[in-house]
Amino acid sequence: MLYNLLAPYADDFILFNLIRYLTFRTGAAVMTALVICFFIGKPTINWLKKKQKEGQPIRTDGPETHLKKAGTPTMGGLMILISAGISVLLWADLSNPYVWIVAGVIIGFGLIGAADDYAKLTKRSHHGISGKIRLLFEFGIASCAIAAYLHFTPNNIDTGLSIPFLKDYLVPLGILFIPFAMLVIVGASNAVNLTDGLDGLAIVPVMIAAACFGLIAYFVGNAVYAPYLGITFIQGTGELAIICGALIGAGMGFLWFNAPPAMVFMGDTGSLAMGAGLGATAMVVKHEIVLCVIGGLFVLETISVIIQVVSFKLTGKRVFAMAPLHHHFEKKGWSEPTIVIRFWIIAMILALIGLATLKLR
Repeated sequence: MLYNLLAPYADDFILFNLIRYLTFRTGAAVMTALVICFFIGKPTINWLKKKQKEGQPIRTDGPETHLKKAGTPTMGGLMILISAGISVLLWADLSNPYVWIVAGVIIGFGLIGAADDYAKLTKRSHHGISGKIRLLFEFGIASCAIAAYLHFTPNNIDTGLSIPFLKDYLVPLGILFIPFAMLVIVGASNAVNLTDGLDGLAIVPVMIAAACFGLIAYFVGNAVYAPYLGITFIQGTGELAIICGALIGAGMGFLWFNAPPAMVFMGDTGSLAMGAGLGATAMVVKHEIVLCVIGGLFVLETISVIIQVVSFKLTGKRVFAMAPLHHHFEKKGWSEPTIVIRFWIIAMILALIGLATLKLR
């Protein structure tokens, strides 16, 4: 909004010229979201405690250490969505369709997550709304976002798939791009959701991934850097760096209250929304495969669940003590801070490997 209001006067007022710089607006988005999250954090937590009373239901079959978390409120993702949303509205170019596409995905999946969290609270169970119904709505929102993306993206780019290490080349997927992109958005959303099981475990890797894709979006949308790096230039995608910056700022603000022992849980409200936002951003900037590397921790958590389910159905035996993977290590006696910090390190290493693919082409 500020860009649309002030940029036309940049030539008349030197100070307004700052608004033209994407790097400045991205940094401002980070700080704005952080400050807003700090400001609304405590009142939001108090409101959630008042409304929820008993807090998020704790799984009785889970690690025993989780029982002491009883009474902690959930739906803390509201703090992230509100602070990031206001920040994006203030600093992004609101005439850019990609901003609305990704923001729409984040809001849509956030609403699905909120409905799921509410169902868990009312039923006093860790089972929320039906998985089939949830997936139906998720794929519905993803399909709408993909349709909008295809409408606004040049035909020679829209259905192409970028392959890491190959310079400025897109594999034409044609109609197959639609189900592929749907799986990227929905898969990323649920992968982050599966990872969100310990205090601070999911939010830091999400911020790391958001920082990486903020950088990628900036390069992809820059007519100078994109050819230099050998990646496909897509005009307008640089604005997504502001959304990524807002998620980072909101994530830092949330982590202040979510650090062990957590005062509030993110819930599906936040994890589904942030994961879907990463997936949608990866789709727009044509780095879906790189998302699997940068977000490799989320992939590992998801694969552990798939292996556990398939193994139990086929053999009646479980590969892991408990799935997702972080619960397996809890059952093995690792302390929660140990698991969280080591997983953060893994996320950082994978992010660096993912970013390296930008140059190794």
